[in-house]
Amino acid sequence: MTPDSLAFLTSPAGERLLADLAHQPLTDADTLAVMSALRKVYPSAQAAAAVEQTKLRRAAAEKFGADAAVMFFTRDALEQASHPAARRWRAAQLSGHVVDAGCGIGADSLTYAQRGCDVLGLDLDPLRVALAEHNAAALGLSDRARFAVHDTTTGLPGAPDWAFFDPARRDARGQRIHHVERYLPPLSTVRRWPNAQRVMVKLSPGVALDQISGYGGEVAFISVNGDLKEAVLVPSGAAQTHRAVLCDGESVHEWAWHALDAPAPLTPAPSGWLIEADPALIRAGLVQHAALAWGAAQIDETLAYLVADQPPMTPWARAWRILDAMPFNLKKLKAYLSAHGVGSVTVKKRGHAMTPDELMSALKLRGGGESRTLVLTRLASQPYVLVCADYAPPSADA
Repeated sequence: MTPDSLAFLTSPAGERLLADLAHQPLTDADTLAVMSALRKVYPSAQAAAAVEQTKLRRAAAEKFGADAAVMFFTRDALEQASHPAARRWRAAQLSGHVVDAGCGIGADSLTYAQRGCDVLGLDLDPLRVALAEHNAAALGLSDRARFAVHDTTTGLPGAPDWAFFDPARRDARGQRIHHVERYLPPLSTVRRWPNAQRVMVKLSPGVALDQISGYGGEVAFISVNGDLKEAVLVPSGAAQTHRAVLCDGESVHEWAWHALDAPAPLTPAPSGWLIEADPALIRAGLVQHAALAWGAAQIDETLAYLVADQPPMTPWARAWRILDAMPFNLKKLKAYLSAHGVGSVTVKKRGHAMTPDELMSALKLRGGGESRTLVLTRLASQPYVLVCADYAPPSADA
């Protein structure tokens, strides 16, 4: 996207072209023919911009729903945009005047405006600011979401109730950035915003906790339907605590960390049901909390696998019925699977040196017959394997 292509796409001719393309197939095979036809009427750059924008709008429907059809995107901005459930959860925490520092094309700003906040989006890139302004106008939000070119590393204007910060976590080559002080801009930028009453920062869900411990406050780990999506830091002078957030369809569940009176028990022999906690619980350090709440025991104090007599009826976990458990020995495992007529397996692992692909290759199963889930893990510091029935959502009478 360039300023010239944006000017064309927002002109009456560009709008008509986008409307025409919205109903055309644009698979790889189709695109060549479409581009060839368009170049007879439009300059090549304009045709390419319209086709690319149409493809981006279709891809954006997963994150922006029907709004995607009237918005403008760049590929990198669309990739960085959060899952809508995560955006809605963040929006529910904010109120009043919000500065979106590094607003990009305005994805977060518009969500906050839709939830009633008065938003000022700031970005160093004039093109992204222009895209954000067009998106706000297209969604009828220009009265609540305004945008301006501004270098947020120099400070923020006014005295916002909240400042939201979503720094880039990929470099110019598209490589992931793993340290918060190498984010673009770095996390420490928020220390230059003393006029913001509160700050919220979107981080990688795999962020190293020692990198952010000096910021205090609370870190929320957000998963959507069991997939960990992001971490959110709200710095403060208080000691840092963690929270797990699970967005499950239209429901939102939260679980706050607290000190335990005693650790969760360890199992001497896995049986019953294998329980895997939601990744947000794991990242928030709440595995032992979950074990105690569910009447479960840990397989190993360093691993997130739990076992219990019954599966917990909760959206926070998945469970597999344990059919057998044994110290890991490849030859004996192959013999066991053969004796039980198992021809296909799904492999999971935690705390085991062998990878699922390595085990699948070594087993040389031929398919057919029974299917099982094999869980490579560790018990009392020794390699172990659990043979489980394939996953199925537990019923109330399980």
